[in-house]
Amino acid sequence: MDKQEELLAEVRDEFGLVRVLQVGDYRFLEFGAAVEQSCVFMRDPSWLEYDYTRAMLMGALCHPAPETALFLGLGAGTLTQACLEFLPLEDVEAIELRPAVPELAMRYLSLQNDSRLYVRIGDAVELLESAETADLIFVDLYTDVGPAAAHLAWNFLKRCQEKLNPDGWLIINQWGTDDDKPLGAALLRGLFHRHYWECPVKEGNVVLLVPAALEQALDEEGLRQRAACLAPRLGYSLDSLIAALRPAS
Repeated sequence: MDKQEELLAEVRDEFGLVRVLQVGDYRFLEFGAAVEQSCVFMRDPSWLEYDYTRAMLMGALCHPAPETALFLGLGAGTLTQACLEFLPLEDVEAIELRPAVPELAMRYLSLQNDSRLYVRIGDAVELLESAETADLIFVDLYTDVGPAAAHLAWNFLKRCQEKLNPDGWLIINQWGTDDDKPLGAALLRGLFHRHYWECPVKEGNVVLLVPAALEQALDEEGLRQRAACLAPRLGYSLDSLIAALRPAS
């Protein structure tokens, strides 16, 4: 028997509708007409339910000891919360377009009021300039009709890479195409000089791992070791995602 869907909150803002729904132990943040943005397992809010969020966490492990992170797009904050929980971060900034989103996340989706986390409201394209540089930058900017234009804006993605500290990593949740490539593959190859890695995931997205500099390589052995150390705390293995990594397509 299917569990009943319960509407917990509904807010309409200048960008449209934001809703919080509950189904069993899970709560969902939705934009517009039932476009799911985030999923939270309420018994363990740091649990990452979807492969694309796990792939983004795996990407964060490319850095051996990240202290600072910038999230462009907060959503329910599940990935942010997982990174605060499992990485040695000291200072985290998140930029979220819609004021209702962090409010709903804290009220209904177990986003913790962590002293290391600073949330700013506004357009990531406009606020990026004033953000601090970071060891990790996550780009996850989706609307109810798909990826935001910023996902394929050359100048914006270039500025994201330039905001990285030395040895930093830019982690982009990109839509996949029917042939399993990231949306805008030709632009991405040109922009990042083919120097990045891709992780296709079962939701149909492709997570991109982009280093701060061309001299910087992916330390796959170090990545495996860090993932193995973390697996008991995570409650799942990242090995299949590491195995799926491939060079720029």
